Amino acid sequence: MDSVSSLQWLLLIFIYFSSIISTLAQLPGTWELLVPNAGIASMHTAVTRFNTVVLLDRTNIGPSRKMLPKGHCRFDKNDAILKRDCYAHSVLLDLQTKQIRPLMILTDTWCSSGQFLPDGTLLHTGGDLDGFTKIRKFEPCDPNGLCDWVELDDVKLSDGRWYATNQVLPDGSVIIVGGRGANTVEYYPPRNGAVSFPFLSDVEDRQMDNLYPYVHLLPSGHLFIFANNKAVLYDHQVNKVIREYPPLDGGPRNYPSAGSSTMLALEGDYSTAVIVICGGAQYGAFIEKSTDTPAHGSCGRMVATSPDPVWEMENMPFGRIMGDMVMLPTGEVLIINGAQAGTQGFEMASNPCLYPLLYRPDQPVGLRFMTLNPGTVPRLYHATANLLPDGRVLLAGSNPHFFYKFKAEFPTELRIEAFSPEYLSPDRANVRPVIEEIPDTVRYGEVFNVFVSVSLPVVGIVEVNFGSAPFATHSFSQGQRLVKLTVLPSVPDGNGRYRIGCTAPPNGAVAPPGYYMVFAVNQGVPSVARWVHLVSK
Repeated sequence: MDSVSSLQWLLLIFIYFSSIISTLAQLPGTWELLVPNAGIASMHTAVTRFNTVVLLDRTNIGPSRKMLPKGHCRFDKNDAILKRDCYAHSVLLDLQTKQIRPLMILTDTWCSSGQFLPDGTLLHTGGDLDGFTKIRKFEPCDPNGLCDWVELDDVKLSDGRWYATNQVLPDGSVIIVGGRGANTVEYYPPRNGAVSFPFLSDVEDRQMDNLYPYVHLLPSGHLFIFANNKAVLYDHQVNKVIREYPPLDGGPRNYPSAGSSTMLALEGDYSTAVIVICGGAQYGAFIEKSTDTPAHGSCGRMVATSPDPVWEMENMPFGRIMGDMVMLPTGEVLIINGAQAGTQGFEMASNPCLYPLLYRPDQPVGLRFMTLNPGTVPRLYHATANLLPDGRVLLAGSNPHFFYKFKAEFPTELRIEAFSPEYLSPDRANVRPVIEEIPDTVRYGEVFNVFVSVSLPVVGIVEVNFGSAPFATHSFSQGQRLVKLTVLPSVPDGNGRYRIGCTAPPNGAVAPPGYYMVFAVNQGVPSVARWVHLVSK
């Protein structure tokens, strides 16, 4: 090849890669590293009303990269790795200072479940080994406080719960659904022990695929419960299945098949609830321990409250397993993390899916998915994603190995990142509202005012939306919901300030009692949230 041809080839290659870089740079969303070393890989993550983040891993995983305070150690003669364990397996992140404080967890939290109680306490249930029937609580405090895990000795689960799902109910109690070998439900505070739930055994197969069932509280007060490829409507007050839904095409979706699910925002008269379930592994990938079987990208969407519900099918741009579906303050859904091949399980996935997707529910089929700016950190098995009060999404964890392993194709991940959706881009800063005044506490059905300020004059309706703080684990955010309030048009209050008349959610079926991140949303751009306590009286 002569020198001219070589130069032409180099020029063509330069143009080709420049076009790729330019295309990627134009995709929406930005990434930032929040914490270079959290000390643990977070299998479970939850955001508290004090703008701190609880991160949890297994206890029987050996040394983490964060020591407990001097003199604090866990002693477990049955631990195969460390009988005397002075390493943290849970930490607290202060979002303002980025400081990490070690927490003491005594019993194994592997594949456990959680949910916030009405008073803001994180209820945490089950796990493996000595955590199988354990109930724990974490009562959040100011970032400078010393709050820590408390393991309850006076009460325990009736059935051991490993891979179960928790959901807070309209009265503020919590239902705990399923788990490996536990085809039952039970409640906290306890209600006469465990109750048989044959649906879970009916859908169990060689892969299991009934673990971490998708549980959504509908505005009727009943529960939509999905496992494998089937769903039922469950009346938790009488412990009875009152409806069976049509099966979802595309194979099983729950652990270990690694799809994800969310309920879209509740709005209007709150009578309609729409469920979306996306992605998953091909059936057999878990049994065969296949790491390279392509994931599928099909999504099903159904109006669960319809008298004649059907699944509306569509496809994501990528096949994806272990994706996390995060409800954004706008009502759109971010799909992030995961892989394009394999299944859930240790070292059983490949081809990380670095591209987040934005699911826009108001668009027609075929136009709902937007591909966003890719990240660089693979987030595979045991990764999490949580909405933050400032509108970003926190990404933590990823440990596809039985123990911590830092020299591997996909190493144990201790970095914490944040992804900023396009609504936080600098060119939208002038329309981003600031909540100036809002009540600390509101009651069901109460009419109240929210005062916001905006740099540019408000055009149209400013939404006020209640977002829950879910417990994120294994590609499903337990208790996730967004409720759009009924609001009046904004009234100018002087100096760029506006008053918005709002009506609180009508009851606990629409929004269970507890603390919510409340966002004002102007022209698709959310404010920084203020925490508001929703109470019954």
